[in-house]
Amino acid sequence: MGISADQVDRQREFDDANALGFPLLSDPGRDIAQSFGVIRRRPLPNKRKTFVIGRDGTVLRTVRSELNMRLHADNALEALRKTAGA
Repeated sequence: MGISADQVDRQREFDDANALGFPLLSDPGRDIAQSFGVIRRRPLPNKRKTFVIGRDGTVLRTVRSELNMRLHADNALEALRKTAGA
């Protein structure tokens, strides 16, 4: 799933334009962002991080990169593959 501070209608537009195939959640109050420690001061509302969370609720990997989206996807997939192979 993906979560951002964008409003629901903006999330829907983004999903419609990109056909992501996974749920996008809206966190305009930034409560979830606060709990994951990704809040920052303006101009951008949150730090860009990917958390790979296992079935048992543990964080398997955290990916940090503001600009390299491929790094997020590649590292998340690698973590999932390692978990599936374990």
